[in-house]
Parts: sequence; structure tokens; C-alpha cells
Amino acid sequence: MKWILNFFTSTLGQKIIMSLTGLFLITFLPVHLVGNLQLLFNDGGEAFNVYAKFMTSNPLIKFTSYGLYFFILLHAIQGIIVWQINKGKKGTRYAVEAKSSTWASRKMGILGTIILVFILIHMYQFWFKMKIGTIPPITIDGVEMSNLYTTVYEAYTNIFFVIFYVVSMIVIGLHLSHGFQSAFQTLGLNHKKYTPLIKLLGTVYSIVVPLGFAIIPVIMYLKYIKG
Repeated sequence: MKWILNFFTSTLGQKIIMSLTGLFLITFLPVHLVGNLQLLFNDGGEAFNVYAKFMTSNPLIKFTSYGLYFFILLHAIQGIIVWQINKGKKGTRYAVEAKSSTWASRKMGILGTIILVFILIHMYQFWFKMKIGTIPPITIDGVEMSNLYTTVYEAYTNIFFVIFYVVSMIVIGLHLSHGFQSAFQTLGLNHKKYTPLIKLLGTVYSIVVPLGFAIIPVIMYLKYIKG
């Protein structure tokens, strides 16, 4: 058992944890995006509220959600640890690392910190308020639920929050542009036949998914100012 502890507290072990938790979060984002796109339905928020009710009341989803929160926290902590380790290294870096180094890879610590701040604000503004019961209820088809749509709508009609959200999505895109490929590389899934495809998928993913999230508050704000 001691070797397991030694491995996961080593630099390599920490990077593997970063990769595995990162890949888990990468699989979650498209699911979350599909749910959020229901905010754009012209139904007064009914579909989104029903979706939010299901996501917060289904036992399996709730269990998965708590696992997600744990992995977000673990990913953030490990990211800070790995960043500090890499920052403290001195001397010549590996030639491959220097050659493939990008701005996003060099700024992973800063980008990750910004994302963590965004997640904390995002969780407080929506999830935490819903949990403590400060979001007004609404009844749909005889079922009472939190009117989360109203809270989201109020946030997305605030130009300052919209700007903050869009900038955060740009940061997430930059983070993903490096993290997607890096996760596979750390796990040893790096081959001349597959690496170009992984890079392509990572690039597409890091653009499409953050863009999908970013357009939601923009569209809702534009609808709001048009009346």
C-alpha cells in the first residue's frame, strides 16, 4: 500500500490524477451544455426548470454531481501543486517540451486559477442559492420546483456578468486547448498515428464547447435589450 501512496504523491502520480480528473470534467461539459441550451427555448424557462429539477432530485444524478464537485476540487488542487512544482524547477527543460510549449501551456496555473474563481462564483450564484432556498418556487404540471430560469435570466441580462461569463469561456477554451491533448499524453496515449487526431479533436472541442456556453448569455442579453 505504501507504493500506492508514494506513487500518487509523486510528480508523475499527481499529473496522472490531473489527467484523469480533467478527462472526467471534459466528458461532463457537453452534457452540461445540452442542458443549458434549453435556456434558449421560447417557453418561459419551463424546459430548463424541469431539467434543473431532474438534475437536482434524481438520486443517481445527485450522486454523480457530488463526485463531480469532488473532482473539480481535486483537479484544481492538483493543478496548483503541479504548477508550483513546474514553476520551481530550474535548469534546462526537455527539448520536446520547449519545442511544443504554447502560451496556454505556460499559463496553465493562471488560467486554472481564473477558472476556479469563475466556478466558485457560478456555483454560488445558481447552485448554492437553490440549495439554501433563496430562489423563488414555480409549479409546472403540478410539481413545485425552484424557478432557476428567473435567476439565470436576471444574471444574463446584466451586461457586466455577460462580459465576465464570455471572458471566462475564452479562458476555459485556452485551458482546454492544452489540457485535452496533455491529458492523453500524460497517460501514455501518444502515438504518431493518433496524436494528430487527438490534437484536432482537442482544438475542435476547445472551440465548440466554450463557444456554445458563451453564446447563451449573449443571445439572452440581446433578446432582453430588444424587449
